[in-house]
Amino acid sequence: MPFPPQIAHVIYLGIALVLFMYFIVIYNNLVTLKNNVRKAWSNIDVLLKQRHDELPKLIETCKQYMQYERGTLDQITKIREQAERAREQKDVDAVGKLEGLLKGSLGNLFALAENYPQLKADETYQHLQKRISDLENSIADRRELYNESATLNNIRIEQFPDIFVASLLSFKPFKTLEFAQESGDVDVSAQFKNQA
Repeated sequence: MPFPPQIAHVIYLGIALVLFMYFIVIYNNLVTLKNNVRKAWSNIDVLLKQRHDELPKLIETCKQYMQYERGTLDQITKIREQAERAREQKDVDAVGKLEGLLKGSLGNLFALAENYPQLKADETYQHLQKRISDLENSIADRRELYNESATLNNIRIEQFPDIFVASLLSFKPFKTLEFAQESGDVDVSAQFKNQA
């Protein structure tokens, strides 16, 4: 037995209202995820900037003692400048590649510093080495949070029924941040040959 027209209108209106509310819930969840990714990136961005600000001080301190390591120091300076540009442009792939190179180059620099007892004893060097190491640890923690936030966002915009809302309102996936060459020796010269 069909419903009377007034009840049918109420039922259709109720269904439309439920669907609209569900659409709003999905939209709000997607917006939250997107903003969590942006917030996580901002936290990484601040730490990367702090580390980049410390590097010139470290280079200057090392130059006083490491006269035969100019090439290493100059390479770190060049990578830092490129990484800074990539960070400012929010180019996640380039940031990952260059920050991985920078991290490896700093590891090589700290290893070379072992050959310079006066440098190792310098208070400024010790402070900068500790500060940069602490920033590295913080960056690793924040990177994990960023990657988790980006992955959650990417999963949700591909899931049913969220994919319809995401497509309709142009929600985009975020790239995860992977640092290149995190283990082993870093071939910094190859980086510059590729850019020539």
